[in-house]
Amino acid sequence: MAGVGPLDELNARLVSCRQCARLVAWREQVAGERRAAFANEEYWGRPVPGFGDPAARLLIVGLAPAAHGGNRTGRMFTGDRSGDWLFRALHRAGFANRPASRALDDGLRLTDAYITAAVRCAPPANRPTPAELGNCRAWLEEEHRLLTGVQVVVCLGAVAYGAVLRLLGGEGTAVPRPRPRFAHGLEVETGGPVLVCSYHPSQQNTFTGRLTEQMLDAVFAAARARLRP
Repeated sequence: MAGVGPLDELNARLVSCRQCARLVAWREQVAGERRAAFANEEYWGRPVPGFGDPAARLLIVGLAPAAHGGNRTGRMFTGDRSGDWLFRALHRAGFANRPASRALDDGLRLTDAYITAAVRCAPPANRPTPAELGNCRAWLEEEHRLLTGVQVVVCLGAVAYGAVLRLLGGEGTAVPRPRPRFAHGLEVETGGPVLVCSYHPSQQNTFTGRLTEQMLDAVFAAARARLRP
């Protein structure tokens, strides 16, 4: 099929994954029960692929799809309040053509950026188990191999940060030992991409003021400053 590339082929395999029984049961339960506000919508209810620019120099790694966000819409950070914050910041930073992401067909495009997650299915209470993280790591590894231009990785939260360090170490990339403790604004040099850390734009962080829009803007400004021509 014309226009289908390696990332498309990866995502076609990804959406059929049923490796983690707990996650499969939860994502399908949520898709069947639905939230009242979305009662008339058909939920995606499958693993959620990454998306963006295949030539991206910036990779953004989150935790997992939201139960009524990505698990409903089929696209990372789409249709939930975390995404509202993320895409406004990406738009301001020049990585997205729109400041909001509502649905797969809303016209959103990313330039020089690609969004993915450590876990591809919505986990109960947003807490994947170590085994589930391990099962999903192969998808992230393959994705990273295909995204050959990545120079900077923005890690949204401590779980994403740990997943990226394990990914790089497993690939043989030099990573610092001991591992620097996660902190918002932390920048970590590796033998490959530079890691820039941010608190996750979850409501737990944004509603309490732990993460502000100015703080998120500063993360993407730092990420852009680290990109090489």
